[in-house]
Amino acid sequence: MGLYVILMGVQGAGKGVQANYIKETYEIPHVSTGDIFRGLSTRTDELAERVKAILAAGDLVDDDTTNELVADRLNEADAADGVILDGYPRNQVQADFLDHYLAEKGEKVNSFLYLDLDLYIAFKRAYGRVTHAGTGESFNYFYKKGDVNFSIVKDDNKVHPPRIVGTLDGTELKRRVDDADALAVINRIETYLQETMPIVDYYRGTGIVTEIHADMPIDVVSYYIKTVLDAAK
Repeated sequence: MGLYVILMGVQGAGKGVQANYIKETYEIPHVSTGDIFRGLSTRTDELAERVKAILAAGDLVDDDTTNELVADRLNEADAADGVILDGYPRNQVQADFLDHYLAEKGEKVNSFLYLDLDLYIAFKRAYGRVTHAGTGESFNYFYKKGDVNFSIVKDDNKVHPPRIVGTLDGTELKRRVDDADALAVINRIETYLQETMPIVDYYRGTGIVTEIHADMPIDVVSYYIKTVLDAAK
């Protein structure tokens, strides 16, 4: 059997870091719906064109189409021995599809890793982070300043709230667009609570959910993840 892992947690919980650790340790791909949608720009097949038309019209991609995209990705050769699912499933319809899809292949979700993080810490991790474009190293106004010069810049027109700016050696560091706006960060947390937590509760009923405190050091979180996945295999 393959190793099928669902990785979930609020923004700032370290899903990206831990997904990379699982990918390297167990040699299975990290599959996120965000990456799938971004990858459509270079595809010209019927499914990709259909989804691009939906997005171009400003509509939300429905569950059936999202499920089709995920199934299409899971059918690729590198996913034959399992995957790390990040950002999917988001609701009961998608969870039911995933369970049925894997069952038809004689597989199942082996482990649901829930990276639990205090929501205030989650806000600060997201709102305070900046990234060096060259090295990819991240810094944070609240937790890891390093040699970065952080400043609070107010909107001269008083339309938008103050934003955090980080510079290193005279170069302004990158920020995710949706991290710069405090309200956008809060809205993502609200969406997570409304959409994701019911899925966590659903999988708790299957007995495969492991809650891991995401405010521990990265290597400690990785250790607990390895312990869980070794047992799941």
